[in-house]
Amino acid sequence: MSKVTQIGSRKADHIRINLDENVQSGLTTGLERYRFNHAALPEIDLEDVDLSQELFGRRVAAPLLISSMTGGTPEAAQINRTLAEAAQQTGIAMGVGSQRAAIEHPELASSFQVRRYAPDILLFANLGAIQLNYGYGVEHCQRAVDMIEADALILHLNALQEAVQPEGDTRWAGLLKKIETVCRALPVPVIAKEVGWGFSEQDAARLADCGVRAIDVAGAGGTSWSQVEMHRAASESQRRLAAAFVDWGIPTAQAILNVRRAAPGMMIIASGGLRSGVDIAKCIALGAQMGGMAGPFLKAAARSLDDTLQTIHELQRELQVCMFAAGAENISELQRTKLLNIAASNGTAR
Repeated sequence: MSKVTQIGSRKADHIRINLDENVQSGLTTGLERYRFNHAALPEIDLEDVDLSQELFGRRVAAPLLISSMTGGTPEAAQINRTLAEAAQQTGIAMGVGSQRAAIEHPELASSFQVRRYAPDILLFANLGAIQLNYGYGVEHCQRAVDMIEADALILHLNALQEAVQPEGDTRWAGLLKKIETVCRALPVPVIAKEVGWGFSEQDAARLADCGVRAIDVAGAGGTSWSQVEMHRAASESQRRLAAAFVDWGIPTAQAILNVRRAAPGMMIIASGGLRSGVDIAKCIALGAQMGGMAGPFLKAAARSLDDTLQTIHELQRELQVCMFAAGAENISELQRTKLLNIAASNGTAR
């Protein structure tokens, strides 16, 4: 099997498994611990609730990101096109899946090139940070950005996923310095993103010090990539190894608080198990600027553009009604809204 065929097979496996199998983390997001204070007298009009904000030099209509998912196969190309068209029509942000396949096999680049369908959206390129320990450098990162005319570059961190893959890249020593080199040299912002296990305060502080402009916490509570790899495992031993980590990670709510404490000025993207506009609102009140989702959009885009648009519109409406019922007229006010921590013994607000 050729290298490009192997890459395509792995990416096709990932799409199929995410669509057909139960790959949920054994943990919850932690967002269920929080509630908004209900505003019985909001003193604002629902139609005046403004979801828009400016991020990385582009205006977004709502603090919603179609999280990085796929690319590299014909099916992935169609999914990315559908997602991009939906993002363009609704004014939200989008990330593409890891572009390593297209860096190494340029004939696959078209499956990631969505700018023609979405000329105005906030768009994120994506590479695995670990590739910086396997020969990649600033030039490769720039190629990923140029390939899709991106506004920023995501460097995703997936150490546990690599560790449970038979073909995984597991030489992680010395990576932080190389991330810093990219951050200092690349002309667009760099975003550090987990893939479903969250960030500690220590890691958030180290990434802030090396020049990362935003952190996508991608906490535990949604898709578990160890579970995805469990379904890909070729042997029972490999399957058991991956299955052992079903309840691994830092829940999304805690990961947001970790980054906020460790790097107060850092832009935070919340993802990992978000399933509603209310979830997004809670994340913003905890300290994030926007919320990202993957699974719901993948399933919708696999069906149709109309289903994808409906999913986005429903999330936007849920967020707008949530802000109205909490008395927050815009995103800045939502960020200042106190949440009740119902799990705390004294019911204190955060």
